[in-house]
Amino acid sequence: MRTPAPESILLLGAGGHARACIDVIEQEGRYRISGLTGLAAEVGSMLYGYRVLGTDADLATLLASHAAALVTVGQITSPAVRIRLFEAIERSGREQECIVSPRAYVSPHARVGAGSIIMHGAVVNAGAVVGRNCIVNSLALVEHDAQVGDHCHLSTNAALNSAVRVGAGSFIGSGTSVRQQITIGERCVIGMGQFVVSDCENGAWLPPVKR
Repeated sequence: MRTPAPESILLLGAGGHARACIDVIEQEGRYRISGLTGLAAEVGSMLYGYRVLGTDADLATLLASHAAALVTVGQITSPAVRIRLFEAIERSGREQECIVSPRAYVSPHARVGAGSIIMHGAVVNAGAVVGRNCIVNSLALVEHDAQVGDHCHLSTNAALNSAVRVGAGSFIGSGTSVRQQITIGERCVIGMGQFVVSDCENGAWLPPVKR
């Protein structure tokens, strides 16, 4: 029996995070990348063999010709761009299934929302919930029963211990560890290398740790 050809996917964003997403999508093998959107100056250029087809102004037309789409813009200080692009995909009716690296582990007892990507080496353990349009970056850990809201970015090697709660739109920096049962509010920015041992209110900002 012939294996069905993978469906086409459009990537929204052509920067550094898109490079990492391309590698995960290629390794997973479920979708065929047919192009990207980017800035006006990037249109027509190639990224790892894939052409930047247009800008945000072309989204409606480009989305209509693809089976699926994924937001591949990064996120640090604000989730606004990722939210805007995610909502554009939603309005178009395109598929937004989660993408999981074959080198990651997502427990069958965990849930990952539409449009999220689980990068190489990440772990989403039993009972954990990751919302929509999230980035769980390389080597990040979402331990059992932790909950991550929509539009969050857990950066490289970040660790959420058991029963942590992270509100929508928050960023957790590289190498940051969050103690079990801590609550981090919405739209927080937790800098690199922090040890979070008390709750953070909505909009909290913790700077990167200088060693």
